[in-house]
Amino acid sequence: MQSDLYGIKPVVWKVEPVRPDEEIIVAAADLVRAGGIVIYPTETFYAVGGLPDRVETIRRIAEIKGRSRDKPFPLIAASRADVRKAVAFWPTAAEKLAHLFWPGPLTLILPVSPMLPKELHLETGRIAVRISSHPVATLLARSSGGLLISTSANISGQPAVSDPEQIDPSMIKAIDGMIHGGRTAGKTPSTIVDVTEDKVRLIRAGSLPWSEIEGRLHACA
Repeated sequence: MQSDLYGIKPVVWKVEPVRPDEEIIVAAADLVRAGGIVIYPTETFYAVGGLPDRVETIRRIAEIKGRSRDKPFPLIAASRADVRKAVAFWPTAAEKLAHLFWPGPLTLILPVSPMLPKELHLETGRIAVRISSHPVATLLARSSGGLLISTSANISGQPAVSDPEQIDPSMIKAIDGMIHGGRTAGKTPSTIVDVTEDKVRLIRAGSLPWSEIEGRLHACA
């Protein structure tokens, strides 16, 4: 089955989440690179994404979610080298936290690269990025070029979704493809930490306890 880019939507691929079929990942990535929008599992909840350098893709995801235009979009990266493509510079604290907790549910707020469109980060000068520990998310990001928008696959105001069968039908109809990998861990989202200033700051509590982050940082200071 082809995607809406070819007249039919959406494509739904079912995968084994730990060892996803490479052909499926490649097909989904081809869809993303063609400008498509895909729902996929992460180590926390299901996410919806596309290429972060496509303004039309950014606008379309915001419209599908009913998301306010004043909220920047976070990214998932395939590797630290890919993260560096998205940032203007790499703070020392980012290097420490990346070494300690990536891949995993830790999102870092970093100084954004001027190469990314303002519609993605809303001229905040910052971008939120993580390297996921979920094989599907990581492989999809890698096959799509290294960086992938990763915002929760829910209509704005609704809870994040860990069961793909519970994703809002209106969202399913509006996207181009979905990688169905069964239930994700859910419970809590990724922890968000700002490393753009001298002092590392907790922005959102999540799966990774702040006490653990502080303790590990102090231990390697």
